[in-house]
Amino acid sequence: MRTRAATERAQAKHLVGLIGEGIGSSLTPPLHEVEAAALGLDYEYRVLDLLTLGRAPEDLGALIADVVAEGYDAVNITHPCKQIAYRLVDEADDDAQRLGAVNLVLLREGRTIGYNTDWMGYRDGLVAGLPRASLALVVQLGCGGAGAATAYALLMCGAVDLRLVDADERRAQDLADTLQELFPSARVRYTPAVDLGDILAVASGVVHATPLGMTHHPGVAFDVERLGEGTWVSDVVYRPLETELIRKAAQRGLPVLDGGRMAVGQAFASMEIITGVRPDRQRMERHFRSLIEHESGAFGVANG
Repeated sequence: MRTRAATERAQAKHLVGLIGEGIGSSLTPPLHEVEAAALGLDYEYRVLDLLTLGRAPEDLGALIADVVAEGYDAVNITHPCKQIAYRLVDEADDDAQRLGAVNLVLLREGRTIGYNTDWMGYRDGLVAGLPRASLALVVQLGCGGAGAATAYALLMCGAVDLRLVDADERRAQDLADTLQELFPSARVRYTPAVDLGDILAVASGVVHATPLGMTHHPGVAFDVERLGEGTWVSDVVYRPLETELIRKAAQRGLPVLDGGRMAVGQAFASMEIITGVRPDRQRMERHFRSLIEHESGAFGVANG
């Protein structure tokens, strides 16, 4: 049964925002608001684009103070503010602390509480979309914000051997070192790009976590033909849902996971934390994919 506080929170008006850069076309507001309406919640979601507001990422503290004063219930945080948000919140949950990044800030009685639902979104998408995926040897390309979340999720799901590849060797090595310390029973290693072909040939799965493949940044980060039979392929890019990587892997008959699962998963987790009410994941998934279909061919679209 719900506690009295949880019931009161569910019945209250929820004013929520999204803070980030270049987020005017984000699908997060309709995704939240339509699901909230279906749940019978009083819920408004606003976009606070740094570019539109003429603010810099370093102004995040002042922006959060503004939304607190305006009575916001919570704000989602996206690029390039997640690490800044982590440094600003009064407290953060264990996973956000381990990742050093926050994408959801709850505003409760003058205090700011940080969460990271990105890794939850990837974890849930992987479990639902590739329930039989082998995690014996996973290769991940990209070690930025999204890559840190997916790598963490993979290890939380039981990855045995995780190899990290990134154009920024220092970033990949630092992430590998951090995750190895957090998950001592697994093997987490930085793999130089020159060794990528050899490791792909024996990988059980591959995660692509770079911007390559987005609507205005087409391309494939590696040769899909190098993958062994049965190797699963996951892409965090969701605009378009069928990236060139996903299409080529599917044409080879390989199991694939598109980026929409992670996008919906993080929104699902955020809504539940904000409202105390469990959304309908499948309904959100259907709505998200319909939004993507309707904007097909649109310009100026960015992940976020």
